[in-house]
Amino acid sequence: MFASDDDLCTIGELAVRAGVSVKTVRFYSDSGLLPEASRSVGGHRRYAPEAVHRLGMIRSLRGLGLSLPTVRGVLDEEEGEGPDGARAGGALEDAVAGRLRALGSEMTALRWREAALRLVQECPPSERPARLRLVGAVTLPPSTASLARFWRSWLPPRMPARSVAAFLEAAIPHPPDAPGPVQVLAFARLHALVTRPCGADGSSPCQPRAHRGAGGRASAVLYAGLARAYELAGAQMRRGAVPSPGGALDGFVDAYAGTYGARDSPAFRRVLAGRLAADPRIDRYWELTAQVISAPGGRPEPTPGSAHDWLLGALGVDLGRAGPGRVSAPESEPGRDAPPSPAVGG
Repeated sequence: MFASDDDLCTIGELAVRAGVSVKTVRFYSDSGLLPEASRSVGGHRRYAPEAVHRLGMIRSLRGLGLSLPTVRGVLDEEEGEGPDGARAGGALEDAVAGRLRALGSEMTALRWREAALRLVQECPPSERPARLRLVGAVTLPPSTASLARFWRSWLPPRMPARSVAAFLEAAIPHPPDAPGPVQVLAFARLHALVTRPCGADGSSPCQPRAHRGAGGRASAVLYAGLARAYELAGAQMRRGAVPSPGGALDGFVDAYAGTYGARDSPAFRRVLAGRLAADPRIDRYWELTAQVISAPGGRPEPTPGSAHDWLLGALGVDLGRAGPGRVSAPESEPGRDAPPSPAVGG
């Protein structure tokens, strides 16, 4: 209660009661957050007793970093002025949740900037200009849009959207919220890799022959089968298993055989091994991806690329050869039994 006869107070009295400056009271009044009860004969602002509580709420909400429109929505709901009869406290709950999301993004950006600064600080002075250019080309926190564009141009045309989305989810690494300098450098290099022309001189082909030999739906079937095989191989890799025949390899071969109407046989596997070894490879992409997603100092997490190579190794073991790189298709094998490869893991 105020001491005046009409139980109203001046802007100065309200400022003293609330522990703020007159300038602050005037700002919130002019913003429409703190309505006046009336004006004196001389035109001075007058406030009702509830203005003290409202001003305290405004300061608390603003202290949490909420915007003026958000504060207005919370106050209106508290006074029963919600636009659509929203549940009590709904506006405040939504505002707090939104602010927490925003803070999470801001903190992630700060962690990436800190790691980037350490990356520059810890490298030899002669390398700093190049590191700055490399890291400076990446937004912080990083966007994976450039990686998505790379894969969309790499994938076979006319693949169903659902299949493309599933592949992108597996092929594009999720940047960690709290990276180390090594992970920042790996992501920056990954961005540089996918934004330069394909091939060392920009002219050599990136896409394997499968993209020219299979239609969109056939490619979708192939990639779905490969995804299952990679998942099985990844589980083996996490256990430290060496490449060897088994369910993962059988699924890998079946993905190719089923897509191209061939029969899984020793002859088919020999031809497949030769074709896979000959197709274009993007090893560097998968090496950098593993560095981005793996904890510093820990065992590298499997990627579609490393799983693909594990399966190629298993195929080489199955054929009794030293490895997939030294397996070639016999010239006598018919071309129809030699499906082209998408070289996902290369």
